[in-house]
Parts: sequence; structure tokens; C-alpha cells
Amino acid sequence: MSERGTATLRAAIPSAARLAPSVLTGMVSGLSAIALLACSAWLIARAAEQPPVLYLSVAVVGVRAFALGRAVFRYLERLTGHDASFRQLAVIRTGVFERMLPIAPDGLAGARRGDLLARFVDDVDELQNVPLRVVQPLVSAAIVLVAAIVGVALLAPASAFAILVCLVVGIALTLLAQRAAAIRAERELAPLRGDLQAAMLEHVQSVDVLVAFDAADASRDRIDRLGERLARATRARVMASGAASASMTAIGGFAVAASLAAAAPLLEAGRLGGPEFAVLALVPLAIAEVAAAIPLAATAWRQARASAARVESAVPQGVPAGIPTAPAEPATAPSGPVPPGISLRGVRASWPELVDRPDAPTGGDGASNRPDAASGTALEHVDLDLAPGECVLLRGLSGAGKTTLAHVLVRFLDYGGSYRIGDVEASHLDPDELRRVVGLVEQRPWLFDESVRQNLLFARDDATDADLLDALDRVGLREWVADRGGLDAQVGERGSLVSGGQAQRIALARATLAGFPVLVLDEPTANVDAAQADALMHDLVSAARESGRTVLVISHAPVDERLVDRAFTITGGRLDGRSTT
Repeated sequence: MSERGTATLRAAIPSAARLAPSVLTGMVSGLSAIALLACSAWLIARAAEQPPVLYLSVAVVGVRAFALGRAVFRYLERLTGHDASFRQLAVIRTGVFERMLPIAPDGLAGARRGDLLARFVDDVDELQNVPLRVVQPLVSAAIVLVAAIVGVALLAPASAFAILVCLVVGIALTLLAQRAAAIRAERELAPLRGDLQAAMLEHVQSVDVLVAFDAADASRDRIDRLGERLARATRARVMASGAASASMTAIGGFAVAASLAAAAPLLEAGRLGGPEFAVLALVPLAIAEVAAAIPLAATAWRQARASAARVESAVPQGVPAGIPTAPAEPATAPSGPVPPGISLRGVRASWPELVDRPDAPTGGDGASNRPDAASGTALEHVDLDLAPGECVLLRGLSGAGKTTLAHVLVRFLDYGGSYRIGDVEASHLDPDELRRVVGLVEQRPWLFDESVRQNLLFARDDATDADLLDALDRVGLREWVADRGGLDAQVGERGSLVSGGQAQRIALARATLAGFPVLVLDEPTANVDAAQADALMHDLVSAARESGRTVLVISHAPVDERLVDRAFTITGGRLDGRSTT
């Protein structure tokens, strides 16, 4: 097995205490199935000899007991197995989410949202098959097959050997043929599911732009092609599994013939009775049915391994370089009625490898360039001071490093050099604690598919309606909310029911409710038409500066410098040391 996915596969296996009940009940169910067929064969053949009924009573009871036992223990196997698997699935999903949190958002910026969702949902769900269709069936089948072969050997050693040879050769050939027929499809299934989900999500979220540029048909065609590829891969896997099941049935037939051929001399010599010979004729069929779980387990294993590799590649076990982690003994963040000052000295930063930079220069196709090892540095020797209560403007073209600096300030990205908040080095603070001091209003603020009230309560859950309306009033949305029916007005998925400017105002109202002493406004007018940009910028900066908080405004568009105390320009990751007032 490849290194990638190993840890996730191990995590998918429940503890021995949780897995043991399903293994034991599966083993008893399999033994009951074989014993039922053996007892039935002996009873039919022995009854044909017309012995006294007393000689048949034990076999009659055995048939009934084994029939009930097979069904009952099969049910208990499914019940205990799924219980253990689903409990472990919850642990895996929680673990994946906990690994996401320290590296989000910048550690996940290179992943498409649809594909990431597929990995978090579909690929994690696929891991439930590790205990259900791999570990438990293989362990139970191995124990049952050994017991069955030993039982047959007590009647006719030659028949046991013949059955064993048929099983070993037949299972090996089936596994090889199945692997050759379906391995490519099995490897492609999980990635294709992710690609299809990503394409569908991108189409739905961008349908207005696609229609405007006459690209909707091409997007739908892409979705259709991915769907057809996924259907072909699924059919190939299903056909291979069906062929494997048919092969195991045929192996049962060969095992019957081999068993009878090996037992025939014993029957002719009188060393084996007719009922026992009937047992040797039918038991191989039950043995083959139990052994049929092995090829299915191999298929499930390959599929789960591909899903585990996708989960680990999306969310690494460790925090990647360039993403900050909490110190072992974090310092206390500065607090008090006066906002802390911000001081940057020689700050440099780069985006993690294989992560798309939001502020990277774009090519002709609009795709972001990925930073490589040689040119991945996005900030170089930045010196900047923000005095308490000061409002500073940072200007620069797209790709200059503005968003990178914003993400450094809220510790989404790690940094080199010195970044102090008050008299505390930022790297000595827990990133979550720092984000209670420095807040970020992004150029594309995230609004939940909920009411205005719920989107604001996300910042401060104990706020009253009066507090919410006051925050909306400060950003110029009180009348707008009243016209829409009040705080229960819906904003839609990611703010689809509000304009870009209204989304920015809601996000700023949320930030003021949170009470950040330092606030970073990243391209607040990026999604607003030019006619409204000046008024929006004026309202946002004015509202942000209330209560004396420190504000950094980042913009590539012109800003009235009367709104700010100082202005700087950033170019190619370097800050122009000269300021204008």
C-alpha cells in the first residue's frame, strides 16, 4: 500500500473491542450456513435409507437451529458492524474537520470547493467500507473457511485438500482478473466524483456569468462528459464485481466435482457412507459462498484506499509550511479601552506550496499563477506602523501583495521578520486569540444562507435586536432592512439576494458587533460599480473608525485620502516607505 492514505485507512478501523462483536457474529453466521447445508445433505440422504425417526431427530433440530442461527447472527453482524463503522466514521469526519481548522482558509485555497466537499463527504463515507466490507468479512471468512476445511478433512482428507486447491487457485485467478478489469475504473471513481461535484457547483454558482458570456452550454457539456465518464467507470466496476461473483459460483461447482472425485474411492471401499458422501457433495457450495467475500473485499479495499489518499491529499496530517500554528505557551493578547498599535518590521511571507494566491498576477485565461519554490514569496521586507486609532490606506495593483499582507495580519499566513501587536510578538499568540483583536472584512465576505439576524449573531450571539439594528444603522442599512421586512430578511446562499455593496455593509456590521480593536478592510469596493464605490467607501471607513478602532483600508481603486490619516503603496510585495497624508 502506498504511503499516502495509510494513516486515514488505519483510523477507519474501529478498536478491537468494537469490531469483535461483528467479527464473531459474522463467523457464527458463516459457520451456521455451512452447517445448515451439511446437516440438510446428511438428513436427506439418511432419510432415504428409512431409519427409525429417532435417528433423524437430532438432524431435524440441527437444520432448524442452523437456519435460525444463520439469519439471526447475520442480522447481529450487520447491526454491530454498522454501529462500529458509523461510530468510527464520526471520529474520522471530526478528525478531518479538526485538521482543516488550523490550515483554513489559506491552507485549503488551492482546492476547489466542490471537490473539497466531495472529499469531506463522499470519500470519507467510502471509508466505512474498510471495517464493513474488508476487515470484518475477511477475518470472519478466514476463520470459517479454516474450520470448514478442517471439518471436511475429518470425513475425507483427500476431499478437503481438493477443495482447498480449488479455492486457492480459483480465488487467485479471480482476484487477478478482477484487478486487471477494474483497477483503472476503481482508481478513477473517487476523483471523477469530485470533478463532477466541483463542475456542478461551479456551474450553479456562476450560471449568471456563464449565461452572460454564452458559456452555459459549454459548462453543461463538461458536466455531461464527466457524468458519462463516471457512469462508465461505475459500470466497469460493477461488471467486474459481477464477473467475480459468477467466478466464485463456478469455483463452487469445480470444488464439488473435485471433492466427489477425491471421495469416490472411499465410498467404493465402504469407508464412507452415503449420507457422508452427500455432505461432501454440498458443503463445497457453502464454502465457496463464504469465500466469495474475498474478491468483494479486495474491490472495497482498492476503492477505500483511493478515497483515503484523496482525503489526506486535501487535508494533510500536519500543518503545511507557511500556515501558522499555536505556540506551546501562548502569550496574552493585549486588551484595554485603547486599541493596540501594529508594528511590522522586515515582514516577509509566501503562500504554501500548491496553493493558488488570491493576489497573484493572472494570465490571459484568468487563472491564478501558482507560486513555485523560487518565486513564491509574496511579501518582501515590509515595514509598517499603525498607531492606535489611526486609519491607513494601502494601495496597490492586483497581485502586488495586498491580500497577502491582510492574511498575515490576521495570521492566516505565517511570516518572517517582526509583527507586533502592542508589545507582544504576533507569533507568540494563539492565532485564534489574535483574531479576536484583528478582524478582517474580505473583498468577498461570506454570508450564510440565513436571515440578516443570524448572519449578525454569528459575531456576537448575545446581541439584542436593538444591538443588531444599531450596527446596521452605523453602516447605513437600517432603512434597507426595514424595507425588506426586518431582521428576518433572507440574504440567500453566499449573499445571492443582496448586492455586493450590501454584502460589504452586512460584513462590516458583523465586524463592528464583534468589537475588533483593529480592523482590516480588504478591497471593500471590489464588487461594487464605480458610481456607488465612493459613497460605499465613505460609509464603510466612517463606520469602521467609530469607537477609535485602528483601521487598515486595502484598495486598488482610488480612495479619497481625506478619509484616512496616511496612505502607502505596495508594489511587487514591497512597501513604498513614503506616506501621503
